[in-house]
Amino acid sequence: MIRLKHALIESHDNSFEGRLKALKHSLQTAIELEHSTIPPYLYALYSIKTDQNLEIAYLIKSIVKQEMLHMALDCNVLNAIGGHPKIDHPRFIPHYPGHLPGSVEDSLIVPLAALSKQLVHDVFMVIEEPAKTVDGVDPPPDGMTIGQFYQHIQDEITALGKLGNIFTGNPEKQLVTGFPELQYKGVTDEASALAAIDMIVEQGEGSDTSPIDPEHELAHYYKYAEIYYGRKLIPNPDPQAGKPAWVFEGHRIEFDAGGIYPVISNPQRLNYAHRPRIADLNLTFNSTYSDMLRKLHAVFNGQPDRLALALLSMQALREQAQLLMTQEVVPGQTAGPTFDYIPA
Repeated sequence: MIRLKHALIESHDNSFEGRLKALKHSLQTAIELEHSTIPPYLYALYSIKTDQNLEIAYLIKSIVKQEMLHMALDCNVLNAIGGHPKIDHPRFIPHYPGHLPGSVEDSLIVPLAALSKQLVHDVFMVIEEPAKTVDGVDPPPDGMTIGQFYQHIQDEITALGKLGNIFTGNPEKQLVTGFPELQYKGVTDEASALAAIDMIVEQGEGSDTSPIDPEHELAHYYKYAEIYYGRKLIPNPDPQAGKPAWVFEGHRIEFDAGGIYPVISNPQRLNYAHRPRIADLNLTFNSTYSDMLRKLHAVFNGQPDRLALALLSMQALREQAQLLMTQEVVPGQTAGPTFDYIPA
């Protein structure tokens, strides 16, 4: 599992105003953390050739959609307590390879790389790893998990709510469409804020007793584990004392390495300095991605009607990325998008 810095939840000012400011900072970090997984997940997803590895592509795509939902839920909570989500700025897109926002220095290094079982196991499953799994694997107990980070946010919401009204944000800034899970409900009070965070954690990690989230889907860790083990996760057909309740013994999930573009890992713009066509295609992708972030910034800062435009930008990204991934940049390897921020 990745370990987050305890400084993320520490406040040097224990006044009501100081703790509220620290809570807003934690939620902004949560927004950046949820977003930071999207580029590496998309890079792996885009590396799957059209009509190849369909079940795997579906699993990754479902995770990306939920990461976007989690980012939206964090923005809703931050807006509800009078904060202002910051999405349109150069440092919002992390540098890859690198640490995720808020992680400790010796924690996981996250790359941009083509889909492989090693990437899924060594990176994606580690990102999503819960404090305790239901398949018999017990991760190391040290460090603060993402789930524990969110638990602190919930605890602070409850504690501050006993000292005063923290839900002072403009309700019109709440995003209540675009995702079925939102069900036209925004965050307006403690109960809805805690429910929003519960959804984030349960979709990402599952619970201590079940890998299934409230929407009856597998949590992210187990979806990636299905790709790695090549089998669906099912309830143990022969449960016994001391045996896991869930096992990877369902139908096969085939991984065809020939259905993956041989894209370079961790591309930088410098890689394309002498390849003007590739550099141009990369700039087009980066401009589209940056424009999508600007639209999302507007969505969560008072213009929720711009969500449709942001989603249209995202739909264009796959075609742009896969055109890049057909361009040979070194013998035997093709180009990939660099996920750089391009100012308007």
